[in-house]
Amino acid sequence: MGESSFTIQISTNLVDQLADDSGKLKRKTRKAKPKLPQDAKTPQQSLSKQKQVSDDSKILKVPPAAGWPLQPPLYLPPPPVQPANAELEAIQSVLKESENVVEKLQKQEADMLQEVTERAKDLHAKEFKLPQQKPVPCLEKYEACLKCYEENTRDSLRCQFLVNDYADCVRKIRRLVSSEDK
Repeated sequence: MGESSFTIQISTNLVDQLADDSGKLKRKTRKAKPKLPQDAKTPQQSLSKQKQVSDDSKILKVPPAAGWPLQPPLYLPPPPVQPANAELEAIQSVLKESENVVEKLQKQEADMLQEVTERAKDLHAKEFKLPQQKPVPCLEKYEACLKCYEENTRDSLRCQFLVNDYADCVRKIRRLVSSEDK
């Protein structure tokens, strides 16, 4: 923020007028000028205004009156800067606090997302988990019998030994299961 300062200079003519007319209050009446649109003004009018401005500057350069000492220009103090800085600091502190809150919320969101993802995986694994399958007893002997029957479709008596082995295996398993139930 840039500091802006300005000065006010009072001309000696104004001081003289105020000193002479201290008891009198006079107001000059101004004549109303007809208002013309911007386009209607001629360049001569704008030149005459420029001449008036330059004429005014000549009036201000008149040497001071003999009775009054020349006064130094009056400097007004710049507007207080502290309220603007204090306000800016308050805004910055609120901004930092809000950024900290945002960071905390983002971290909390990431943690919650990770936790939800883990729970979803656990539930998915529990729900869709296949029960532990018990091995099928005598599976190898059963497959050997099927293969033998496929190879010997016309002479099935050749598979007799494999069928007997399979039957013996099934009897043993039935005895084991029935003895466990009792």
